[in-house]
Amino acid sequence: MWEKLRSAAGAFTRARIRREAHRFLASTGDCRGAQRRTLERLLALNGDSRFSRKHGLDRVRTVADFRSALPVADYEAFRPYVDDLKLGDERALLGSANPLLMFSLTSGTTGDSKFIPITKQFLADYRRGWQVWGIQCFDAHHPVNWKNVVQISSDYDRFRTPGGTPCGNISGLVSAMQKRIVRLMYTVPGVVAKIGDPFGKYYATLRLALADSNVGMITTANPSTLLQLARIADAEKETLIRDIANGTLSDRFPIERTVRERLRWSTRWPRKQRARELERIVETTGHLHPRDYWPGAEVLAVWCGGSCGNYLPGLREMYGDVAVRDHGLHASEGRMTIPVDDETPEGLLDVTTHFFEFIPEEEYESDRPTVLEAHELQAGRNYFILLTTSSGLYRYDIRDVVRCTRFHGTTPVLEFLHKGTHMSNVTGEKIAESQIVAAIRRCGDGVPTRLREFTVAPVWSETPYYEIIVEADRVADAAERRRVTDRLDRALQEINCEYREKRGTGRLGPLECRLTPPGTWARYAQARQRRVGGSSEQYKHAYLVPELNFGSRLVAEFGAARAAAEQVGAPLPQSHLRIKSRAEEPASAARNGRDDA
Repeated sequence: MWEKLRSAAGAFTRARIRREAHRFLASTGDCRGAQRRTLERLLALNGDSRFSRKHGLDRVRTVADFRSALPVADYEAFRPYVDDLKLGDERALLGSANPLLMFSLTSGTTGDSKFIPITKQFLADYRRGWQVWGIQCFDAHHPVNWKNVVQISSDYDRFRTPGGTPCGNISGLVSAMQKRIVRLMYTVPGVVAKIGDPFGKYYATLRLALADSNVGMITTANPSTLLQLARIADAEKETLIRDIANGTLSDRFPIERTVRERLRWSTRWPRKQRARELERIVETTGHLHPRDYWPGAEVLAVWCGGSCGNYLPGLREMYGDVAVRDHGLHASEGRMTIPVDDETPEGLLDVTTHFFEFIPEEEYESDRPTVLEAHELQAGRNYFILLTTSSGLYRYDIRDVVRCTRFHGTTPVLEFLHKGTHMSNVTGEKIAESQIVAAIRRCGDGVPTRLREFTVAPVWSETPYYEIIVEADRVADAAERRRVTDRLDRALQEINCEYREKRGTGRLGPLECRLTPPGTWARYAQARQRRVGGSSEQYKHAYLVPELNFGSRLVAEFGAARAAAEQVGAPLPQSHLRIKSRAEEPASAARNGRDDA
């Protein structure tokens, strides 16, 4: 009954958001006009900043003027202005009507953390994009309107800059600013995002979420997070059921005292009946999997494009036959697409929020590449996407490669393929991460779910080759290892003609398999998080790393010796292993591989 009342009370809000969605969809009929109006609004918004005045953006009248005033830029072009923002000097990059709220941390693909400004207008645009996405999803899956949502988000206020600005994850800020009626939909309180230890955070999330049988949507950005959540639930099922039955939160897990105090009200009530339901599931199946304890779930909201699509078979196995709705292509720098259908990573370009430009993929490294507006794209072609946003980033190269799959009205529908730096080229084969993912999919059941968390990396030897790096406990035996590598090698040859040619001429050896100790990837992810900032949910497992001999260094730093040090409590060495950008790759991996090699 309560759920029905809540749904009725939200009808007015849904009607307002539905009107917003209709306006957005109407704008896709005039992509060029919508984008020109968006550019004018963004230039005016930050027009009195020092950056804007220095580059004459107040004199810009056309797209041609805009391009003449500013070159295409990466984060380094804005870093000095962001550094001033961090000290409290908002006029360095932002307009007086566009106050700074926080910095979103992102590790990107290389280097130290990037501090992305999140302003009042940026947040309003960001929330509007999510509302348009949400109403489309909820209208397509109406029962979700009176069910609850399990969301995993991260803290927006992990620390402060010298100027006092919070730094963290924008999802936490959105959660903290939700209206009370919206918060009632969420099973997990926002304070859980304050838990610093990933395992403690996952356990607290599960303790609260498993007590709720009325879950309609489970959402987080990376599907790997949902798989990890399901595995922990099964591994800790006895403790979870006992906590739910007794109204407790186990002290076995590292959860800050202040957070425990704030969660006391949420966890204090014994749920004997729910505990008995969970016990019966375990007695019947031998496991505690989401498909059994949330049988009414309607939607999994996660990324399913690019390498993330590789996790979908595992999600189906754990969560059952539930619809998957892609979040859309978004990053700390901004939202780019809004999907309006299930089971596809394709989304409409968000033409009313940012101004977008595109460089054809094949011209990216040209001295004078063609730069296109959104309405000038062609279906079936790949592009690097550039953003101009309300947070003071102009012509920003986020290094994402997208494919224009079709048009809705005059607005392109885009699919994320891969990061532009996720490409390896030892002898001219030019392997992209999206091709590795496509090869896995082509193998189907030939690559079991348990083996699908691996990375391919090049190895330099007399005859260079690529190796699949996978944890040893995922592989049944040597025969399975050989079978999987052979199938992937054949699939990659079918997808990449250059790789097939180099393999056929002996310039590349066959795929090999490197086994690492269990837990290697988790230790690598944790070390990377400590080094560059950002949350565990932001970590994206790379299926292709272009560093030569990455596997041997991975094992040396995060394999057996690392595991032993952790067990005895020894201090862990500072990692020097990182994924490099194309500009930093060894010449043998990035530039010596010519087509005529």
